[in-house]
Amino acid sequence: MPELIRDFLDPADFYKAVKNVGIDFFCGVPDSLLKDFCAYVTSHTPSSNHVITANEGAAIALASGYHLATGRCGMVYLQNSGLGNTVNPLMSMAMPGVYSVPMLLLVGWRGEPGKRDEPQHMVQGQATPGLLASMGIPFQVLPDYLDGAVQALESARQHMISAKGPFCLLVRRQNFLPYKLPPSEEELFPLTREEALVCVADGLDEKDVCVGTTGMLSRELFEYRVARRQGHEKDFYTVGSMGHASALAMGIALFQPSRQVFCLDGDGAALMHMGSMSSIGQRPIGNLKHIIFNNGAHDSVGGQPTDAAHHDRFSFAAIAKGCGYRETFLAVTEEEIRACVRRVRAAEGPVMLEVKCLKGARRNLGRPTRTPVQNKADLMHFLQIGK
Repeated sequence: MPELIRDFLDPADFYKAVKNVGIDFFCGVPDSLLKDFCAYVTSHTPSSNHVITANEGAAIALASGYHLATGRCGMVYLQNSGLGNTVNPLMSMAMPGVYSVPMLLLVGWRGEPGKRDEPQHMVQGQATPGLLASMGIPFQVLPDYLDGAVQALESARQHMISAKGPFCLLVRRQNFLPYKLPPSEEELFPLTREEALVCVADGLDEKDVCVGTTGMLSRELFEYRVARRQGHEKDFYTVGSMGHASALAMGIALFQPSRQVFCLDGDGAALMHMGSMSSIGQRPIGNLKHIIFNNGAHDSVGGQPTDAAHHDRFSFAAIAKGCGYRETFLAVTEEEIRACVRRVRAAEGPVMLEVKCLKGARRNLGRPTRTPVQNKADLMHFLQIGK
């Protein structure tokens, strides 16, 4: 029996093939299954033709504006978990029955049926083909070899010309050969996110509640509890729903006024649905404390930069102040973080602490061993104790 050889698509070859069908504008939110291609795009595309957007819906709008200005088609890349953010601008703007805007969607297919994945991805993965079909967006799986990928791109091109609407390519796990962003020339800050998180968590009270954002921060918080031989009942690990941790923390804080509620956020997540900061800032939620760990990167999906990486001209503190937060703090060193946590705990909320840290995580970082349903039950039981 002949031996089967596994194919992988070279990001450079696919990038060239994409440009050969007339696409040279890229925007979207990075994804773990697309990280090698996204990294190649980041390294080889002028900044004028590549925008990492705050969320996926904004990318649809941006690609639509690009089409209006140029008459050309852009590429929008995203994880399938971000399809929900795209539904409104796709259905009410881009589809042929409305403004008829052609664009190529490159979607990482987390939770593909038959593949092991995290619970939130399994749910999304099962729904992905049906969601695209219900929106009337034709799609096909991107082959993992160049000739097949070229044929898929030609099918997409023909559809975008004839139907003048979106076309989607679904990308399976390990479709691309590895490609990494060039390393940063300098380390701007002394602590990793995990080291900074330890400084924060050490300063919290046993009654305090933590809402951890999606990605590696929640995994690091889980392992912090394990290392300290503590339970996980005080923490909510937001395994999906990127960008919504602050609103979730707000909901807990409003109805648990005797507890301090700490939202442990990331820069990419905070940017994704930053409108929640206005909802928080305009309400007297004295027990809500918002801490953003800003490493300037989408760390869990390849390390592509966020807009918050421009430390000389971007300020979460200024945004929070403008939204109505009572106080804002900034910390970089261990001493500053520990001192600021004490001040944050003593302050009347809502308040924000921005912690600037390095990108990257331990190679041996584990994942929570409690299921999402167990995590929910643990937290709800804890919240009922000592109300």
